[in-house]
Amino acid sequence: MITRLTPQDASFFRLESSSNPIHIGSLAIVQRTDRQPGIDYDRLVDLVESRLALVPRYRRKVREIPFALGRPVWVEDSAFDVTYHIRRSALPHPGSDEQLHDLVARLASRPLDQTRPLWEMYLIEGLTDGRSAIFTKTHSALVDGDSALEIGHVILDAGVAPRDLADDAWVAPREPRDTELLIGALARLAAQPREALEVARDASADAFAMVAAAGKALDSVVSAVRAATAGAPDSPLNTKTSRHRRFDVVRTDLEDYRTIRKRFDCSINDAILAVVTGALRNWLLSRGAALTESTTVRAVVPMSVYLEGGDELTPASEVSSFLIDLPVGEPNPVMRLSHIAHATDANGKHRRGVRARTLVHMAGFAPASLHAMSVRAASTFAEHTFNLVITNAPGPQTPMFIGGARMLEMYPVSPLLRNQASSIGITSYDGRVYYGLNADREAMADIGVLAAAVHESMEEMLGACA
Repeated sequence: MITRLTPQDASFFRLESSSNPIHIGSLAIVQRTDRQPGIDYDRLVDLVESRLALVPRYRRKVREIPFALGRPVWVEDSAFDVTYHIRRSALPHPGSDEQLHDLVARLASRPLDQTRPLWEMYLIEGLTDGRSAIFTKTHSALVDGDSALEIGHVILDAGVAPRDLADDAWVAPREPRDTELLIGALARLAAQPREALEVARDASADAFAMVAAAGKALDSVVSAVRAATAGAPDSPLNTKTSRHRRFDVVRTDLEDYRTIRKRFDCSINDAILAVVTGALRNWLLSRGAALTESTTVRAVVPMSVYLEGGDELTPASEVSSFLIDLPVGEPNPVMRLSHIAHATDANGKHRRGVRARTLVHMAGFAPASLHAMSVRAASTFAEHTFNLVITNAPGPQTPMFIGGARMLEMYPVSPLLRNQASSIGITSYDGRVYYGLNADREAMADIGVLAAAVHESMEEMLGACA
């Protein structure tokens, strides 16, 4: 099967470079249960193989059209080898969380092999207390949430026993030759002369210009265009970056955000953004930044909107994206929350929606796909218009399992867009809210300070609730 990459898929594919890997990652911590010894490599390979029919693009690779006469295409990988993509690693004694985060940072720094399907999965053994970790990275060109989901979305089950699926009858086909791809591209150009304009544009366009063009083609929201011309405030969050990363995490309780929501009549999303804003404020102060009450950090906030009903949090059928100025200069936490609540309410009428029709019809852990879509939504904004990307996706509030092993924690590992020193991914799961902080190794050597500042900010917000 041969299908052309969409304009946005092609933009992401060409955006990749050795110094700027554009893959979305997720880190799941799992533990053995009373009835299962835990996940091992063979069981993980069998599980993934049994679910590949749900994510067929994970067996496809990207092929360029000769002479660049059209967008690249997805083709079935005739030499597909699942054991190339699923790898095994182990931490040295004592197997601490800090060692795990350092390994994730190194794995996240490595670009994917573009001659193969654009994903990798690592089973990381040797964690303390009988735990293991599964780190998955998938190229942002691969997942769109509609026709293609993220692999982490489909390998999780709601019970210890994996759900039954029909047998996968996939057989590796013959790959098309370059001449066949060329003939097909020439036939399209002859049948649709307007495509020649696209070919000419793509031949000379910078990858980031292409991403912006793709975003404008998807959306023409007037307020977003106005915001895109304003430019973001100066910030240490914007600087030239390397390919090397640091990674840290934060664990918080979902009930604390509900307390803030109830006390101040705001949304869970607003409460999360208020905590992040307070953390960014404390981090900037730790760097000696001169903050005034008008100082802001402009964030792209692509998030799956929480549909709040009772104690349940479920995602809507789209990811919405907007620019918001986080009031890091405001010393009063209640005023910060008020500013954010007004800004998100105003932006609610002008969000950039990204479809996610497939998500709401499938079992599994939706945040894995939602975070991938969020990165795509963020890319529709020109780089000079924001300081930071914050992705936020709700997950199930009941335990999930991978091959019988219970998932204890889940952290997003969002990529850094161009000249972005850090990204923040947030996911709620089973009564907790998990932050994954990905950062450039040189520009954000103090990422641990930001992680600690999240807890400080939460304490400040809860103190205001008393």
